[in-house]
Amino acid sequence: MRNQILGALTALFIFNLLVGFYWHPAWWFLLLTVMLLVLAIVDTVQNKHSILKNFPLIGRTRWTVETLRPFIQQYVLESDTGGAPISRMFRSIVYQRAKNSRETIPFGTQLNTYDDGYEWIGHSLSARDIDEMNHDPRVTIGGKDCKQPYLASILNISAMSFGSLSKNAILALNKGAKKGNFFHNTGEGGLTPYHEENGGDIVWQIGTGYFGCRTKDGKFDADLFKEKACLPQVKMIEIKLSQGAKPGHGGILPAYKNTPEIAKIRGVEPGTQVDSPPRHSAFSTPLEMIDYIQKLRDLSGGKPIGIKLALGRKSEFIAMCKAMVETGITPDFITVDGGEGGTGAAPLEYTNSIGFPLREALAFVDDCLIGFDLRKQVKIIASGKIISAFQLVKNLSLGADICNSARGMMLALGCVQSLSCNTNKCPTGVATQDPKLAKGLDVTDKSERVYRFHKKTLHALMDMLSSTGHVSTTELNRTHIFRRVDQASIARYDEIFPLVKTGTLLGDDIPERFKLHVKEANSDSFMPCSLLAEIEEETKSVS
Repeated sequence: MRNQILGALTALFIFNLLVGFYWHPAWWFLLLTVMLLVLAIVDTVQNKHSILKNFPLIGRTRWTVETLRPFIQQYVLESDTGGAPISRMFRSIVYQRAKNSRETIPFGTQLNTYDDGYEWIGHSLSARDIDEMNHDPRVTIGGKDCKQPYLASILNISAMSFGSLSKNAILALNKGAKKGNFFHNTGEGGLTPYHEENGGDIVWQIGTGYFGCRTKDGKFDADLFKEKACLPQVKMIEIKLSQGAKPGHGGILPAYKNTPEIAKIRGVEPGTQVDSPPRHSAFSTPLEMIDYIQKLRDLSGGKPIGIKLALGRKSEFIAMCKAMVETGITPDFITVDGGEGGTGAAPLEYTNSIGFPLREALAFVDDCLIGFDLRKQVKIIASGKIISAFQLVKNLSLGADICNSARGMMLALGCVQSLSCNTNKCPTGVATQDPKLAKGLDVTDKSERVYRFHKKTLHALMDMLSSTGHVSTTELNRTHIFRRVDQASIARYDEIFPLVKTGTLLGDDIPERFKLHVKEANSDSFMPCSLLAEIEEETKSVS
């Protein structure tokens, strides 16, 4: 095929050359013919791509089609229920609410209600008038040791760093949060002037890189932390143990996003890839983690201190609970991130196959806190692909007190799910550090969209609760959500995720599904006891 293509282009070149002698305008076509012939020769002599070598020039259409594929898929082929990771149906509802457009749909659901896994909530004959409902539901976060409890909205902005997002995106999110009176999580990139500029409530996330409060060698700096944590705008502090995008892997900031400004804020070298460590250097055991929580609480003047994790080994979380029971010290909140991935760029295997999905993780964390009689002191925040009011309802029913949304807020900013977050070429200026692209994101307009998305989603939530006969989100529990498990059975959440009794994990009558994990858990180590025993035996045999 290679010879035929080169032969055809050579023949075309000769033909154009001959015609040019008799009809001079044909010389312009000769330029095109020469260019095509040169490209074909280059394709033939290169050794990097087999397709180009075997099919010179024609093989280039493959890359052109691959480049256009996401756009053709989304704008031509995709159905309302299609599209991943967020379907067009849910992207559309965010756009409609953010733009204050019509948000009703005609002619019934497009979902197949007889598919396995279909979920719903039952309505009530004791339904309430929507006007009777509180349209701004809130939850107080702060346990017995907290001196500055925070009254949080049910829906907030999840962790997304300046670096992952553009300056204008951070400004718009925080301005929207200020107007709607909900919090904005900084992400592990730390507190920046763009988080502070518009005065929205801040949850400062402290990751393993300790950005914004780190020494020159990357360790935790207590003085720098205290200076920023005591700012009035910082309402809570969140210690990031792991995240759903890449559980067990530190955060990644690509070199092309690490601008001199970001490097200065984070205390790193500009133009280099920044890989946060996979674990904290400030503590290495559950008991040390609890001490660190108390240390941050004292340094911040008694503000709520929490942890964020994607659930991995169940025994590790139980080990944390044992440490809480032993010391009498608890975090004020725990953010549970789904292992199904999020806004952060991550290797495929981490996004697809590491960490518990949100629903299972959320139920387990709630059960453990109840089982160790810690639930009254600790609030739970759910984070992971939360877009619609029903997704809020499901997580609140499973045990969450409030929810965070990252991708929902990005869509409200104008994200079109181009799946280019990790390329620095985000066409909407949301997830890029290219100033030309970021300039296209108008802070004033997009902040209004963030505000409206939050407001109208909460209105939809309370509208749903009025139909189910509930007065408050605190009345939701696992008995309210139904799932079609298969074609022969339907189960409620409390049947799929059985409840535990308060304090049941403190005694000897431990439910069977918890026994192994409780036995493995040790407050002196995140490692399971069985593994510690093996290491000890190996050490003895060597010595």
